[in-house]
Amino acid sequence: MAMRVYLRPTGFLDSPFGLEGKAARLAGGLLWFAAVELVRMDGNRRAGTELIPVDEVEQAIDGLPPLERDAAARAWAHIVAPRAPIRFGERVVRLDQPQVAAILNVTPDSFSDGGWSEGDPAFAADAGVAFAAAGAAIVDVGGESTRPGAKPVWEGDEIARVLPVVERLARSGTALSVDTRKAAVMEAALAAAPVMINDVSALTYDPRSAEVIARARCPVVLMHHQGPPETMQQSPHYDRPVLFEVYDWLEARIEAAVAAGIAREQILVDPGIGFGKTVQHNLQLINGLALLHGLGCAIMLGASRKRFIGALSGEAPADQRLGGSVALALKGADQGAQLLRVHDVAETVQAVRIWRGLRDAALTPDPGNQV
Repeated sequence: MAMRVYLRPTGFLDSPFGLEGKAARLAGGLLWFAAVELVRMDGNRRAGTELIPVDEVEQAIDGLPPLERDAAARAWAHIVAPRAPIRFGERVVRLDQPQVAAILNVTPDSFSDGGWSEGDPAFAADAGVAFAAAGAAIVDVGGESTRPGAKPVWEGDEIARVLPVVERLARSGTALSVDTRKAAVMEAALAAAPVMINDVSALTYDPRSAEVIARARCPVVLMHHQGPPETMQQSPHYDRPVLFEVYDWLEARIEAAVAAGIAREQILVDPGIGFGKTVQHNLQLINGLALLHGLGCAIMLGASRKRFIGALSGEAPADQRLGGSVALALKGADQGAQLLRVHDVAETVQAVRIWRGLRDAALTPDPGNQV
């Protein structure tokens, strides 16, 4: 494997005031940072790490060998470029601040809330409307569980679960995402409403899926995974630090999607917390999440109620992981994640609003404190 170089924004600041040229804005959002960690990987071995002040980043990049220099320059450009909003027909969700995506499972066997709305699309749609009223920018509807050990669902059954809910929510004006890895389900949902597709397989499960997305020109989330749901948690293993393997894998999936005709600005990425990862892998990914801004795509973080929260809190069951879920959502916001996919909508929205209030206060000039 050739030498690879990675840039991770760090040294986050309360405010950029008085630091002109010494602070950079992260992805057009509400965060500013003062330094970049530049990591060089030689195959599976870390060849070097430097902490570079923002005002010296371009000079440091210019000093790299040609291939590394080009990759680092692309990553730097991606890190400081604003993210395009997500468009759902007439609806627009801006990505210059963290937004909440509500999880609406219409399955009998999801790990956290399976069966609660099965067979009652009107009830499920009412719940989706309530999520939107509570502050969710997007409602993510899923008809197939992809929890560890889950078996695939026939596409006809998945459509029967998802479509009536999507149709009802579309009439309410809710911005919708559909969590599926099957082209037929994507087509059915897209025929009913202008939806985003959230594919846990990153368009690898169904050979027609990339074509469907490209033709519809809809936004799509590409999620990292290691193995299918049936076996992904049996013995997760990475030859290199998990953060860099996930980065490289997502970079390759972005390139494949673009080659298939999907516009880069329509692509979001998800590190796939819990999808072929140990507790330690999950923690490393969340700690290093800001590295993924170098891919140039908005980031979705889905850590809500995941099993590793229970592992770190006395084996708390899924319905008792609210505190851990909110803590992880705020950690994601602190690293610039644009979408936070959660079960506990009202609580997370409140936490994000407080986070936003703190950022607004920090970014409001105070003449008495200016140099």
